[in-house]
Amino acid sequence: MTDEQRREQIAANLAAVRERIAAAAAKAGRSPAEITLVAVTKTYPASDVLHLAALGVADVGENRDQEAAPKAAETAAAGVDLRWHFIGQLQRNKARSVASYAAMVHSVDSVRLATALGAAAARAADEGRPAPLDALVQLSVDGDAERGGALAVGDDPDRALLRVAEAVAASPALRLRGVMAVAPLDWAPERAFAEVARCAALIRAAHPDATVVSAGMSDDLDEAVACGATHVRIGSALLGMRPPLR
Repeated sequence: MTDEQRREQIAANLAAVRERIAAAAAKAGRSPAEITLVAVTKTYPASDVLHLAALGVADVGENRDQEAAPKAAETAAAGVDLRWHFIGQLQRNKARSVASYAAMVHSVDSVRLATALGAAAARAADEGRPAPLDALVQLSVDGDAERGGALAVGDDPDRALLRVAEAVAASPALRLRGVMAVAPLDWAPERAFAEVARCAALIRAAHPDATVVSAGMSDDLDEAVACGATHVRIGSALLGMRPPLR
């Protein structure tokens, strides 16, 4: 496939995704302008990111720092200004690297990670990066530690989530923007996103500016929008089936 053919393919996919978002928003009585499309480009080359940027996509998501960092550098060197979203599980020893390029981190799921990311964001600000760094609390819908997310523990199942939110909000170098979640495969999307909406409201009650709800992917964006998602993370519907990870 030539470079031009690839761009045409991505353009057609992007138009279809935008139509889905608009239809889902209309059905939910919302404006499509309320919903940010985050193009998930993991395993795809930087050339695809450049095609997306040329087609008007400004928000790009990655879930592995070892892939995201060089891709962010390559696109910046090409003169393209993008908002990079880190959406994968984040190890504390990668916080400094991620803070050097990310505009928003979706996956803060512990007080220890919030502390590490806050310190990394402060160092990045000292080095000239815009501050503060936007952060979302990742919640675990079903308590599966493998997928990441603040786990419900003890007699107060919401307390873990609120503790992480409070740790993010307490950091001068971070800005608490809301929540993120991944719907479990064995749950109906409507059930999963209803729980996300409940947890988002819980955090907003304590932190009124935390209005972002990052939920929904290629297979379930319609249900996510119906439940209040403000950011949808779309990969395969835009770029096709992913090559296998090495």
